Formats: sequence, C-alpha cells, structure tokens
Amino acid sequence: MSGLGAGTTAGQREHKLPRVTGVKNKQAAPTQITAEQILRESKALQDAEIKAPTIKITDPEELAEYRLQKRKEFEDQVRRVGRWNPTVWVKYAQWEEQQKDFRRARSVWERAMEVDYRNVSLWLKYVEMEMRHRFINHARNIWDRAVSLLPRIDQLWYKYVHMEEMLGNVAGARQIFERWMQWEPDHHGWMAYIKMELRYGETERARQIFERYVKCLPSVKAWVRYAKFEMKSGGDVMAARACYERSVEELGDDANTEELFLRFAEFEERVKEVDRARAIYKYALDHLPKSQAGELYRRFVQFEKQLGDREGIEASAAPPLPPRPSTRTKQQNTLHNYTTPQNAKRRLGNRNSMAACSMHPTSEVIVSERRFKYEEEVRRAPLNYDSWFDYIRLEESAADIERTREVRKRLQAQPQDGCRDGFKVYERAIANVPPAAEKRYWQRYIYLWIKYALFEELEAEDVERAREVYRACLKLLPHRAFTFGKIWIMAAQFEIRQLRLDAARKILGMAIGMCPKNKLFKSYIEMELQLGNIERCRTLYAKYIEWSPANAGAWGRFADLERSLGEAERARAVYELAIAQPVLDMPEVLWKAFIDFEIGEGNREGARELYERLLERTRHVKVWLSYAKFEATPLAVLAMPAEDDEELEEEARQQQLAEAEEAEGGEAGTAERETRARRVYERALRSLRDSQPDAKEEAVMLLEAWRSFEAGCTSRPAEERQKAVAAVQAKMPRRVKRKRAILLDDGSSTGGMEEYYDYIFPDEAAAAPNLKLLEMAHKWKRQKMEGGGGDAEAV
Repeated sequence: MSGLGAGTTAGQREHKLPRVTGVKNKQAAPTQITAEQILRESKALQDAEIKAPTIKITDPEELAEYRLQKRKEFEDQVRRVGRWNPTVWVKYAQWEEQQKDFRRARSVWERAMEVDYRNVSLWLKYVEMEMRHRFINHARNIWDRAVSLLPRIDQLWYKYVHMEEMLGNVAGARQIFERWMQWEPDHHGWMAYIKMELRYGETERARQIFERYVKCLPSVKAWVRYAKFEMKSGGDVMAARACYERSVEELGDDANTEELFLRFAEFEERVKEVDRARAIYKYALDHLPKSQAGELYRRFVQFEKQLGDREGIEASAAPPLPPRPSTRTKQQNTLHNYTTPQNAKRRLGNRNSMAACSMHPTSEVIVSERRFKYEEEVRRAPLNYDSWFDYIRLEESAADIERTREVRKRLQAQPQDGCRDGFKVYERAIANVPPAAEKRYWQRYIYLWIKYALFEELEAEDVERAREVYRACLKLLPHRAFTFGKIWIMAAQFEIRQLRLDAARKILGMAIGMCPKNKLFKSYIEMELQLGNIERCRTLYAKYIEWSPANAGAWGRFADLERSLGEAERARAVYELAIAQPVLDMPEVLWKAFIDFEIGEGNREGARELYERLLERTRHVKVWLSYAKFEATPLAVLAMPAEDDEELEEEARQQQLAEAEEAEGGEAGTAERETRARRVYERALRSLRDSQPDAKEEAVMLLEAWRSFEAGCTSRPAEERQKAVAAVQAKMPRRVKRKRAILLDDGSSTGGMEEYYDYIFPDEAAAAPNLKLLEMAHKWKRQKMEGGGGDAEAV
C-alpha cells in the first residue's frame, strides 16, 4: 500500500519492541509453588460472605403481621411507580402466589391490566400463573380476553393454541385458529394452522386452508408453499405444477418476479422435466427487466452447463442482442406457448450479467473499452471524483479484488523494454487531494476513502489493510480547519467489529480532543451506554457540556440518562446547572423538560417553584397558560404521555381523570387546584395589561383560556360557574377595525392606508370617551336601519 506510507522514512515505520531482560540463573528454584497451591491459599484468605439473617415465623399472628407489612410495602410501590413500572405489579402478584392466596394474586393482576392492558408480558405472566396451578378455565378466560383486546399480537394466539394442544383439545385449538384467521394474519400464522392440521393427518383440511391462504395473501411465497405442500403430501406432480400455473394466472403483473420463475424452474428440474425448465427460464428472461434478472440468468447458464448441449451453452453465454420484432398478440405470448419446441429454441432477448462478462471474450472486450474510456477521463480531469467512482464500480463489477486495486497494466512508450507499471485504482484516486483546505472541496473526496475502507473490509476481507486506510485518512485530514465526524465514527465502529474496544475508545477520545463535534460526543456516549459503562457516560457528558455549555440538548440528554438510572437527585442537579447557564440555544425546551421531570416525580411543589422562577425571567403568555393548566390538572394526568392520552377513549379518559382526582384529595383537592389556577389567570391578566399593554392578542388568548376553564370547573355549583364565566366575559375586549399608514422598511410612508383589527378592553374604553360616543352613534344608526330603512339611508 504505497500511498499510505508517503512522507515517512523506514525508521519511522519500524516498530521497536521492548528490550528483553536476560535471565542469569535458569536453574529450578529450591522451593516449587504450584498454581493449585496459589488458588487454594487465595480461597482460604477470602472473607466470609455476609448473609442476611433468616427470619423464622413461629405463630399465625406473626405470619399475618409479616404479610400485612409486605402488602403495605407493595401497595406503596404500586401507588408510587406502578403506572410506569410494570415490574412492581409482577413482583406483587408473584408474592401473593407464593403465599397461596390466588384470589389476591388475581386481584393484583387485574389491577395491573387496568393500568396497562397493552403490556403483553403481563398477560403472559398472568396466564402462566393459572396454568402452573392447573386453573385451566381461568387460563382460558384470560387468553380469550387477551386475544380480544390485542388481536394483532401473534404471540398470544400461539400460546393459546399451544395450551389447547397440550391439553389434547384439538377441536378447541382449531376454533382458536379460525378466530385468528378472521384477522388475516401474516404468513407465519397461516403456516402454523396448516402445520397443526398436518400433525394430526388432516391433509384435506390443510389443502382447504391453503386455498384460503393464497386468497388472503396472494403472493409468491404463499403459492410456492402451496406447491411444496402438494409435493410433500402425496408427491402429486400435476397438482404442484397446477399451483405454479395458477399463481402465474392469478397474480397477474405481480407474478413477473424472479423468485417465482426460479422456484418454478427448480421444481421442473427436480421432476426431470428439462424442456419445461428451459422454457420457463427463457420465458422469464424475455419478460423480466434485465436489472431484475441477474440471479435468474446466472442460474440459467448453470442449468445449460449441467443439462444442455454445446449450442445451448453458447446461446446462454452470448452477449445481449436486440429483441426481434414479434407479431404475437398479448394473449398468445404466455407461459404455455413457451413450452412448445419451436419457442423453446428462441434466442434470448435483452439481458446482461457479470457472469457473462467474466466468461465471454466479447464481454471482456466491452469492459476493456470502458476501462480505456475511464482512463482517458481521469487523466484529463483527475479532480473529477465522479469519474473515479465510475471507474471503481467498473473494476468491482468484474468481481476481481486485485483488478479493483489495480488498473490493468499498460504498455509505455517503448513496449520492447517490457516496462509495465501497475497502478492501483483506489490509491490513484485518493492521491488526488483537493487543492484547498476548505470543506466544500473535500465533501466528495472523502467518500473515496470511505468506499476504499469498506471495500477492504467487506469485499477483500483484509482487516489490517482496512485499518491502515482509516489511519491514513485521519492523518491526511486538516483537523484544525475542519473534520468529518463520519470518518472518526466509522473507524471506531470498525474497531468494535474487530472486538477492539480500547482502540475504538482511543479513536473517539482522540477525535474529541482534536476536533470536538456534537456527532462525535453522541456516538461515543451511545457506544458506552450500549456497553453499560455508566461512569464513562457521565464523564463524557461532563466534557460535552464543558465544551458546549449552551447546548440545551446535551443537558437534557444528560438529565434523561440520570433519570433512566433512577438517580432523581442527580438529574435534578443537572437541570439546576443547566438553567443556571447564562446562554442557552433552546432554554424553553430545557425548562419544559425540568418541569416535566418534577411532574413525573410527583413533586408538585417543585414544579410550582420552577414555574415561579421561569416567570421571573419571562412573562410570555404560553408560560402563564401552562402554569394555569398545571395548577388545574392532577399530576397523574399531567405525567401521562401525550400519545397515550390521545389513544384513550372518552370514557376511559374520564374514568382515569376521576381516579387521579380521587388520589389527590377528591373534591377538596379539586377545589384547591381550581382556586390556584384562577389566581394564576388573574396574575397573568394583570401582568400582561400592566407590563405589556400592546400584547392584546396574547391577552385575548389568555381570557379565552380562562373562560373555558371557568366553564369546565366542577367544584362550584352551576350558578356560581355561570357568574364566573360572565365575569371573565366582561373582561373580554371588543374587536374594532381601524386604519393606519403603510410604512416601508426604512420608516418612510407610501401615502397609502391599510386596515387592521384592534382590541379595546373595558378599561381602555372608560379612559377614552370619544370611543363611547362613536359606539352610541353606531348603535343609533343600526336602530334606524332596522326601523325606518329609507330615512336612515337619507341620514
């Protein structure tokens, strides 16, 4: 690899090993210590493991007290984190099962299902408990509920059928399959039904299911399976051939796929119908686009080599010819016509293959001409990287690794000297370095290195050479001016694939030290997180935010990591440090994440304090609206993800809201929350009107939200609710149309006027008596128009 070592001397490339210390006395020591003795001594010196004391329960009262304590602990856990952590419910139910209290265990499972009935693991563990203790009817009831609620989860149907088969209830298993088939499952579901019928020797039933299968899922895979079934069940060649022929007819245009013709031809080969197989190959090659028939053509050449004569082999390997004009109608040009001897000897139409290029001299000539053309292009414009890519693809299509690395040897000016020079395509391409250290010139060039490294790793399977390519590329890039994060990441991922984690860490660490980028930090952290190195992730996040303290996304991901580990205090400290930064690119996202974190932890006071701190920095109307919604809504509803809330039906949403309100104090708690929300709306309106008098659109938005809130309050009687709505309505402004001068960007006026809508609040109307007089004039005019008509028009 000549290009990689350019600019270095032989002494620099030499790897020096450490000096070996000579041993003067090589005789055996007088006292010999074996490995077994060392292990035995280390075992003897180990400290005894500390085990928890064993509690012995001696009477029923003590047992009842123990059970009461455990149930209280479990109830506290499910009340605190049960909505988000299903493991707590599982442990609770399994503990009740160990106590042989199946009624309580079922109650726990049912409560868990009410929280998250979409959790498949909960259903499986629930029914496993019933099956372990031989409660078969209970298990059937659970399976029925599970497949009714989650009919698209195939695992539930498989388990249900398996249980009925284990009990010997074949009729019941068949009924379950019939219920499942009504939902039109995928190929695996239909094949499971068929295999069950075959296990019990019901071949005719299996055939009927296959008929339904190919109608429900009309695809090549279904028809091929149907034909294989006919061959295995009774060896009926005619029935299997009829399946293939029906597939071509019924699938229509979808039948023109390489896979179907390959399977059809393989079937005819197995039953020794050589002429039929040849006709199928030729029909497929004449009707399929050449881009979709590469494997088909390769198999056809192999078929002719095995079973054809010399004429057939030459015809199969011939270069492409233009299709001859045909006078056939579309109906006559069918697969059946291709089985006749006359059509079976037709010459193949448009097709091309790499195999033909490697075995036929004419194709080699074509490749040589294209190679000469690309040589001329890259000699004329060496910095045109698209030409290099085309040249490389040509050499790779020849399926010769050395050819790809080397351009064919060319004779020089004096061929009698025998001077032939081997040029490496990739090496020659990457030798054309962009002239300027600007990233826009390198963006296309860098993909030559990427393609080179992937070629050496995947095609040539030369790991050391691929590693050298990555090293040379990283050495070449001007990292002080710019860098490409994808190269660092791909080099690290390459070392991970070679199981060299230390080398991958070294590469990413060097990248962060030399040219830190967001992509590099994210990839390094993701790698360490997948390996489970939490402390390394924390260290990397610390360096990340030290390098970019204004990056709100980095702070948020750091806090999410701590939250996912259950370190609530650490996450809170990260958020506190983040919002204390003087400059942030997206502070609103960070504040929202912090507030959502406190809500998720059930800390209403902490979230309220954050809202107050946020209002000290900004008085935006959206902050006020969010604050009011927070005060009016139970925490359990606020903590629910938005997608889950949208999927709930109205009745389920109302039920969940009632449960959340009951958990936070019932009617008294609802009244307190509504009072706090009302105070927030009052503060918000006062703040907007005093500090931002021109923000009238925001004030209207706030008043509309306040009115909707008062209309939906449930802690007040209907009369008080109507009075509150009327009081808010009285604060609503009146919308009027006004005119103003049109101003240009430089502040000058064009002389024209434009109309706009303005809002007049009640306090503004009292301060402007002229507006009151104008309003009375408009009212008088409307009355005259309604009463006199013509007189008003005269006025």
